[in-house]
Amino acid sequence: MKVEFDNSLVTGNEMIDGQHKELIAKIDKLVTCCQEGGEKMQAIKMLDYLAEYTDFHFSAEEKLQEEVSYPAIEGHKAKHEEFKKAVDELHEMLVEEEGPTDAFVAAVEKNVVNWLFDHIKNMDQALAAYIQENK
Repeated sequence: MKVEFDNSLVTGNEMIDGQHKELIAKIDKLVTCCQEGGEKMQAIKMLDYLAEYTDFHFSAEEKLQEEVSYPAIEGHKAKHEEFKKAVDELHEMLVEEEGPTDAFVAAVEKNVVNWLFDHIKNMDQALAAYIQENK
């Protein structure tokens, strides 16, 4: 599975899009590492970095929402917390396993890739549209 940023994920907000590209590149590296039989510690380090970058991105996005008085900020923040919890659960799964298994990769696809793409196409694109309309 290749995880790539494409035109369907563009929000039109330079900061958000740039960070999404970086986030998706990190997810792709994690998935590739796991699919190619990468070692457990390597996968854990990549997942840890993904968690750190996610925190950075969500903080920046939430600060932007506060700056523009985005009316749906609380729901957006709740979704971010949902994602962080899913990444924590993946970390636990990876630590408990012998290494990155097919089940782990499937969980990454469902709980990270699919979740993130849906979040970008719905919530983040709505945020970017709100910002554009209220400049």
